[in-house]
Amino acid sequence: MLKVEQVVKVFGHGTINEKVALNGLNLSLEKGDFVTVIGGNGAGKSTMLNSVAGVYAVDDGKIVIDGVDVTHLSEHKRAAYLGRVFQDPMMGTAADMTIEENLAMAARRGKKRTLRWYITNKERKEYTELLSQLELGLESRLTHKVGLLSGGQRQALTLLMATLQKPKILLLDEHTAALDPKTAAKVLELSAKLIRENNLTAMMVTHNMNDAIKYGNRLIMMNEGQILYEVGGEAKQLLQKEDLIALFAKKAGDGLVSDRVLLS
Repeated sequence: MLKVEQVVKVFGHGTINEKVALNGLNLSLEKGDFVTVIGGNGAGKSTMLNSVAGVYAVDDGKIVIDGVDVTHLSEHKRAAYLGRVFQDPMMGTAADMTIEENLAMAARRGKKRTLRWYITNKERKEYTELLSQLELGLESRLTHKVGLLSGGQRQALTLLMATLQKPKILLLDEHTAALDPKTAAKVLELSAKLIRENNLTAMMVTHNMNDAIKYGNRLIMMNEGQILYEVGGEAKQLLQKEDLIALFAKKAGDGLVSDRVLLS
């Protein structure tokens, strides 16, 4: 479903601030894989997701989604293959539009548009059923402006919108980092539920080791733009946070184990 082959991304070419963010990165995801991505600050985690999404043009290598070489496609054209949820809950929704209008916009993305803009009763019923899954009471607030929702409610709505068309790849970039622990746990459970029920292929960047171990069927550890370690299946489920810290220190030195990671 996703192949990242020998991808290189360098920022600040030829300057004193030159930074090799991705250094010959290789990664392959099969359909239905849910991969958690962990690593220290500057390891290349978000750069990898942004390169897959087309936000950054890569300097070398190839990116293939569902058999299609998208390496040179723009972010706009690549969006047809992807669903994304960002760290900032405010980024995935339009605050001045209602909940049902946001959902309609997501449902019609990539489809032929007309001059008429309205939401049918059938669509409204579908949105009500979808929102009821969230158990946040949003199904009774379809005509409320999204800007009135809490951060957690907006992030849950963004997640629903990102999965509405069952994208080839779902990218979750620290999408619970800005939420309080209770809300973050709810959004993570919802993420896993939507991925499982829709058989989506997903990558989730996180600094939280416990979440990286708990969720998904594969875990990868990154440092300096490369994958240092990968584990999946039962071996992943048997991992403990202390095991990961030891692996971090062994494979990349103590400098990789940042305070943020240790406290997660």
